[in-house]
Amino acid sequence: MREIYLDNSATTCALPEVVDVIRECLTCKYGNPSSLHQKGLEAEKILRYARSTVAESICAKEKNIVFTASGTEANNLAIQGIARAYVRAGKHLITTSIEHPSVLNTFKALEEEGFDASYLNVNSEGVIDIEDLKAAIRKDTILVSIMYVNNEVGSILPVINIGDILKKSGHKIYFHVDAVQAYGKLPMADLMEYADLVTLSAHKIHGPKGIAALYVSDGTRLKAIIHGGGQERGLRSGTENVPGAAGFAAAIKAINEGDALHLKDLKSMLAKGITDALPNAVINGPIPEEGAPHILNVSFKGIRGEVLLHALEREGIYVSTGSACSSKRQKVSHVLKAMNLSNALCESAIRFSLSVFNDEEDIKYTVDVLKRIVPELMRFSGR
Repeated sequence: MREIYLDNSATTCALPEVVDVIRECLTCKYGNPSSLHQKGLEAEKILRYARSTVAESICAKEKNIVFTASGTEANNLAIQGIARAYVRAGKHLITTSIEHPSVLNTFKALEEEGFDASYLNVNSEGVIDIEDLKAAIRKDTILVSIMYVNNEVGSILPVINIGDILKKSGHKIYFHVDAVQAYGKLPMADLMEYADLVTLSAHKIHGPKGIAALYVSDGTRLKAIIHGGGQERGLRSGTENVPGAAGFAAAIKAINEGDALHLKDLKSMLAKGITDALPNAVINGPIPEEGAPHILNVSFKGIRGEVLLHALEREGIYVSTGSACSSKRQKVSHVLKAMNLSNALCESAIRFSLSVFNDEEDIKYTVDVLKRIVPELMRFSGR
């Protein structure tokens, strides 16, 4: 059976060169970078190369990159680290209602500790109103944490405008950007002029799972949340994941400038194919031309998303109903609810997310399958 993987916002297939470099680190260059012998020095050299590769990809300095085990950990380190380092300056934090669970649940945990959090609403396209941000800023605001690209609907948040507002706020407000879904798809250089902290992840760009990075700007203090041997500038103790870091670097080196355009073309083709053929299909979030190039969220009215997901799986097509970090625990997407979609549209939503491994034949096949099975499921549901 043909296999079409369209769940790349959850994770991606590792590139062959990524697998090769990881295998070499595991079997040949397996030293601990903290060891003083040749094997350790060899591993340390690999780690430094990986760190410099990550830094170069976002126009940053090597010393400002901290490796973590996941984007979730990087988000936790950024948010908890700022909150605890600057608690005397204030206890007010700002984020949006559509953030990844690793941000929202960290905010909720800090609220339980006595911090005060503001959650900015979004419009029907999944974007905040800049005026709402301005109104939320207080004298005791110490952190704003806002994603670059939403992982469920692909909306692009105005992070440059946000950063400019924070710089002009009258007091230092640290700006954290979860750029996991934007990295490798959208420009990063302009953002780095404003962000104090930026989260990146390898397994969203065809690198390995278990490795991510947090950019920490000069002068930004963080309280560590993992203590031990003092690795990663004391911010993330534990033996470094050298194979993961090497794989991360290999994935970065494989990114091409034309990748985003390729994804955008496929997304447009998919959106047009679906909406032209299926009158019950509704695109959620921004119009395809304005959202991230790789994410398309569609509700098929009258069909539960989970039912359609498994019907597509039987045809060799893999999609999702939302964030992989929360889809098994909740029936309705918090992102779609925040966009004020009806329960019916929320429950019938499917996320298609593309990668460089996809091509036009994949899209044609997916549309053809949808044209066949969606009417069948509609008849079965009696809608």
